[in-house]
Amino acid sequence: MKNRLIVALDTDDGGEIDWITEDLKDTVSWVKIGFQAIATLGTEIFIRMHERKFQCFLDLKFHDIPNTVARDVGTMTEHGASMINMHASGGIEMMQAARKRANAAAKSAKKKTPILLGVTILTSMDEDRFQSNFGSERKITDQVVYLAEQAKEAGLDGVVASPLEIEPIRKACGDKFLIVTPGIRPTWSDVGDQRRFTTPSEAISMGADYIVVGRPIIKANDPLEAAERILDEMKGK
Repeated sequence: MKNRLIVALDTDDGGEIDWITEDLKDTVSWVKIGFQAIATLGTEIFIRMHERKFQCFLDLKFHDIPNTVARDVGTMTEHGASMINMHASGGIEMMQAARKRANAAAKSAKKKTPILLGVTILTSMDEDRFQSNFGSERKITDQVVYLAEQAKEAGLDGVVASPLEIEPIRKACGDKFLIVTPGIRPTWSDVGDQRRFTTPSEAISMGADYIVVGRPIIKANDPLEAAERILDEMKGK
């Protein structure tokens, strides 16, 4: 399970990132790097994380014209990002351009081709908020599945989606299509601003390939103990 738990380093404290990852380096394999960590440590963070044998999920949710997103995805591939996401709502052309540039950048830099993911609907959004914000004729689950199908058609490896949408995504996109699920909250933690969430064990039993956990680990008094508890939950203990 250590290869399926992604710890979100959602902090702008470089010292905190250092001591947390030093504590976790033998227990988990993946870390998620967002705007806060990049703003604090820059792309040097990839070097630090690779020294500790972590694979890096770059969570910048790219969303721009195809050329811009392709350029940025290529740059981050060269820096060694193992997983990169972008908003699937940016469209098929944007995602196709990102796929093409990531493949070329990985080959040129002699690095492993990154997993590319389309972000569907944020887990802080529930049905009422979705309808009031977007006025969509689709229900939130239908929109998630639609965006997942668009991501697959564009050549992406998978999507970021709530665990509540795993089953319909699997039905539409197949078992090989990766599903990374944020919105994970252990029973012993505060749910915060999440609206569509499950526990670690529920997400794994539903078929998530990876789960992303941030605050319950990095804000714990003992992040290592918290990560171990979550891994045990993932195993069904």
